[in-house]
Amino acid sequence: MTATAAAGSKSIASVADIRGRFPALARRHNGHPVAYMDGPGGTQMPREVVDAMGEYLFHHNANTHWNYPTSAETDAMILDARGALADFLGARPDEVAFGANMTTLTFHLARALARGWSKGDEVVITELDHHANVAPWRAIEVERGIRVVTARMKPAEGVLDMEDLAAKVGPRTKLVAIGAASNALGTVTDVRRAADLAHRAGALVFVDAVHYAPHELVDVAALDCDFLACSAYKFYGPHIGVLWGRRALLDALDAPKLAPAPDESPEKLETGTQNHEGIVGAAAAVNFLASLAPGNGGRREQLRRAFDGLHGRGEALLHQLWAGLESVPGVTLYGCPPGMKRTPTVAFTLAGRPADAIAGSLAAEGLFCSHGDFYAATVIERLGVGDAGVVRVGCSVYTTDEEIARVVAAVTRIAP
Repeated sequence: MTATAAAGSKSIASVADIRGRFPALARRHNGHPVAYMDGPGGTQMPREVVDAMGEYLFHHNANTHWNYPTSAETDAMILDARGALADFLGARPDEVAFGANMTTLTFHLARALARGWSKGDEVVITELDHHANVAPWRAIEVERGIRVVTARMKPAEGVLDMEDLAAKVGPRTKLVAIGAASNALGTVTDVRRAADLAHRAGALVFVDAVHYAPHELVDVAALDCDFLACSAYKFYGPHIGVLWGRRALLDALDAPKLAPAPDESPEKLETGTQNHEGIVGAAAAVNFLASLAPGNGGRREQLRRAFDGLHGRGEALLHQLWAGLESVPGVTLYGCPPGMKRTPTVAFTLAGRPADAIAGSLAAEGLFCSHGDFYAATVIERLGVGDAGVVRVGCSVYTTDEEIARVVAAVTRIAP
């Protein structure tokens, strides 16, 4: 780790210690140690997360709300998981619902909200968003006659046009659906400013925090949003989604559900039997992150210290990656540069080489990077890079400066 990366992060676990908790990092490919630079698409899991899921499945596996020990144990573990995710989000446990993934939860929420809206009511979305925060609102446009209005992004800077957003929010706006961070470009958006715009118009705010949550500690009160969704597999957990909502709003939702299912929030939003082991794993992922800054003060305080330290490391890795790629002939970088509000996620193209070919060349050297549009199809369209999209390199808690140097060296070798 560089001296810059070490600055401000001595109070948290070392990168070497963190890496020792991830068995996946022992993998080799073509004789090279594998560097997982695909964190924005899904992170690896530490041993304790998988162990927690196995412990549940081997010793507590049951359905809920029945009068025998393993069922009661399952109830208790789900309740504990709500507490863990509440600490992760700065929320209350009775405001945390689980589901298959963020996309499914957002479709479910959109349908529930739209039951109380009228034809001609408006939802404002943005060009900067993943389509999981676009398609659910487009669906109710078809189903309910809601009008969807789109706020522009600024392609040159890779940021949301906040003035255009303000112009799009009006008296018919029922909800503003906005991403906290772009999974394609790493841009962090000023959600609080958007929330203020929405609330002044009497509208609600839904936040896609899938790419934000691994890099910035979520605080739903500070964001002043009304609903927020994220995915545990982006912050070292299993494939499961998490939805937070203000309790009064959740209670008032006319959510599609089976008649005998609970009417109380948050269970009223959890359609069908849930992925109990995934819920347990999501809690274990939160506890893993908290464990990176051991000490007193409670889990939320440990998470705050851990994210503060990780942010410093991420900034140093971002600067190294951006500067290294910028020096390679033929490379074009997209999005705002280091120093602006962003995550350590970098998108680039290389002249004369399609993104999938670049990713394949990097993979041959054990550098696993994602490519394409990452379901942020409008972003890629607005960048004008063609159907092949971009190559995306993302830094995670286990990323080292040596791995960044390997990426830069590999891109340099394949440059025209």
